[in-house]
Amino acid sequence: MNEPFQSLVSTQWLAGHLGQADLVILDASRHLPAANRDARAEFEGGHIPGARFLDLAALTDTRSDVPAALPRPDQISEALAKLGVQKGARIVIYDDSAVKTCARAWFSLVRCGITNVAVLDGGLGKWRAENRPLETGAVIAEPAEPFALSAGTRAATKAQMLENLENRESQVLDARARDRVFGSGIDPVHGGQNGRIPGSLNLPFGEVLNADGTFKSPEELREVFEAAGVDFSRPVITTCGSGVTASVLLFAAHLAGKNDVCLYDGSWQEWEADPATPKEQGPQ
Repeated sequence: MNEPFQSLVSTQWLAGHLGQADLVILDASRHLPAANRDARAEFEGGHIPGARFLDLAALTDTRSDVPAALPRPDQISEALAKLGVQKGARIVIYDDSAVKTCARAWFSLVRCGITNVAVLDGGLGKWRAENRPLETGAVIAEPAEPFALSAGTRAATKAQMLENLENRESQVLDARARDRVFGSGIDPVHGGQNGRIPGSLNLPFGEVLNADGTFKSPEELREVFEAAGVDFSRPVITTCGSGVTASVLLFAAHLAGKNDVCLYDGSWQEWEADPATPKEQGPQ
């Protein structure tokens, strides 16, 4: 019998479990346009043995008015089936992205009810640094039967964010760099004005990581969140520019034992574009 599957696995653990029949490894790398990187080409140039490429850039609900909206359950089901992922498989997700897109992929699957999914701590960068084996070339998997999924309630809408401004039920935690949250110039990533949702706390996503890209320990993460002003007894909604690095904070909170956390799907990209939404700029 397999041991309980954790949400975060080490490179050592993965190296010891390569080739197991029920284990699927997915490369969920996605890069910001300014990085000028081709995630699929880089995957074909070198990936963890047995890995399959999860095209995270294509996993967006284009029916939604939300920019870069989270994928629908049927999109997740179809994508996994094309990659040969069987129902009940154990899934390990990694990336080689500066914005830790593995967390976005993890949340996309978890919110649809997939529980046996983990993030590779340190991602491809740590795997390479340890001189572990790589494979090259495209990977074509034998398709699997799609299985039904349904979306949970952990994604907040703009309407819910506006309601939260009134009742202050949840704390809003922004994962962007401080100059984007508290500055008054143009957002260097998505355009539009810098700024924040009124009352937001700020925790730049990199602060939940160690220098080697691994996540800090649960105890350290709790300290980092509390230092940012987060009250662990109250719910949290994470936000960022487009919902990617907000997923990193959501995953880090999960590691710290806090799961009453939602993701604002539209994030600042949606909020800033609406002239009717209230905004704050400058120091708190």
